[in-house]
Amino acid sequence: MAERHPALIEQVRDAFPYGPRQHRALDALLGEILHGVVEPLGPGSPDRALWLEWGEEYVGRPWFDAPFLWSESYFYRRLLGAVGYFDEGSWQGVDPFAPFKRAELRGDPVEEELRSLDDLAGVPADERATALLQASLWGNRADLGFRGPSGESAPGEADPGLVADDSAALWSLLPPGPPATVAVIADNTGRELIPDLVLVDHLLEQGHADRVVLHVKPTPYYVSDAMTSDVVDCLRRLCRAPGEAGAAGRRIWAAMGAGRLDVRAHAFFCAPFPYERMPGDLRAELARATVTILKGDLNYRRLVGDRLWPATTPFAEVTAHFPGAVAALRTLKSDVVVGLDRPSLDRLERSGKAWRTSGTHALVQVRERLSPPPRTG
Repeated sequence: MAERHPALIEQVRDAFPYGPRQHRALDALLGEILHGVVEPLGPGSPDRALWLEWGEEYVGRPWFDAPFLWSESYFYRRLLGAVGYFDEGSWQGVDPFAPFKRAELRGDPVEEELRSLDDLAGVPADERATALLQASLWGNRADLGFRGPSGESAPGEADPGLVADDSAALWSLLPPGPPATVAVIADNTGRELIPDLVLVDHLLEQGHADRVVLHVKPTPYYVSDAMTSDVVDCLRRLCRAPGEAGAAGRRIWAAMGAGRLDVRAHAFFCAPFPYERMPGDLRAELARATVTILKGDLNYRRLVGDRLWPATTPFAEVTAHFPGAVAALRTLKSDVVVGLDRPSLDRLERSGKAWRTSGTHALVQVRERLSPPPRTG
């Protein structure tokens, strides 16, 4: 709040030729965060009443007094308001983070990662599945909000050992053959979403799922969080690639046209709350999935609760509220973590590394369905 968000305001200001109105609004937001109190949305904002309800106890207090999950979400809503994203006019619907996202898609790392898919050609399906799951997991390191749009504070070298690894449990929920619907709640676009899409292609091609629902954000959020337009940009980048990457892109394109891959953008994904408070329609939809895969650090915080849990707190205990089987694929970028065994925790603590927050460690955690799925039809 004190460092990253003010820097982001300046980077957004420099990324577009905004006019005086936007500059004044950005300056006001910066001053409010650092020296003022939380102000409500303007009278003309369509969601003003909703945010007043959500932030009733925080409006009028310093930003640093609000829970970070709430203040982060509200910051991005206010940033969009400052640049006119919701207003009628020339800047309506213009993603202020688009230049950062598109620059990443044009970068050499994406090119190298797409070429590396050729190495998996002819590899046995189980080995390919393991490699693609790992790629999707570690793709979460490519987070523009974590490392900044200019690349500062990039994660350090990855630790190849996972702090928790329930990969086998995840694959056991998706044996090839039986009809299955997999929900994927996406995190970042670009270097994370591309391996997510390739993993989705594998699930469909190898019969682990006959349908996948990809959930994305309805508006720009956390700099690099994926929206539908970002899915399309990543898919076009895949389709332009040669070899295995291009073939996967064309299969995904066809899967969307056939309804086997559906993209959804529920408003709750930009709400400042944990998943325990998800609305009934979203809860019912996720309950029908064979498993829901949640990507990234923010989704993990929202899943288990953004609290400083004892790290050995059982994952199943704090996710019992979730409607159906759930799997978390996450690179650690915050202090929140549960489900570790005592020997692993002791080893990590003795390492002297900032393993919880540096983006160098990762986990795969799974909680199987607690009750039978609801009948449909």
